Amino acid sequence: MAVRHRVIKRSPRDVWAVLADGTRYGDWVVGTSASYPVRGEWPQVHAAICYEVRIGFLTLTNETVVRACVDGRELELEAQAGPLGSARIAIEVRPWGEHSLVIIDEHPLKGVGGTLHNVGVEALIQLRHRSMLGRLAEVCEKEHQGTEPARGASPLRS
Repeated sequence: MAVRHRVIKRSPRDVWAVLADGTRYGDWVVGTSASYPVRGEWPQVHAAICYEVRIGFLTLTNETVVRACVDGRELELEAQAGPLGSARIAIEVRPWGEHSLVIIDEHPLKGVGGTLHNVGVEALIQLRHRSMLGRLAEVCEKEHQGTEPARGASPLRS
C-alpha cells in the first residue's frame, strides 16, 4: 500500500474544510482539472463527484464516491478510473500540535490497476502523493493565511 503523510500548517478544521468541499477536489488532487457534485451531499457516505482529467485535447470524466466518513477526521473514497479500474483512497486528518498531520493511504481495488499492481506502481503512487499533499498544504495554508495570530503574539489589553 502507498501510504504517505505530511504536516500541514493549519488546524484540522481548516484542512477538513478543503477536503469536505467536493468542488475543490481539482485544486489538490494531482491530474484532476475540475470536479462537480453528481449525487448526494459531499462528503456524506455514497455522495459522488465527477472529476475531469485532461490529456491534451482529450478530457476524461470519472467518478469518486465516498465510502466512509468520520466528520473532521477520516474520508475514504473509491476513485473510478474507467478501464483502469478503481482505487481506495483513505485520508486521515490528525491534530499535530497546532497543525495537522494528514495521512493518505491508496491502493488499487479493481480492474487493470489491481491486476498490474506492483512495486513500480507503488513508487508512482508515492510520487503522486508527495505532489498531492504538497498541493493540499498549499491550498490550506494559502486560503487561511493570516487568520490566526502569529506565534508569541498576545492580545492587546485595555
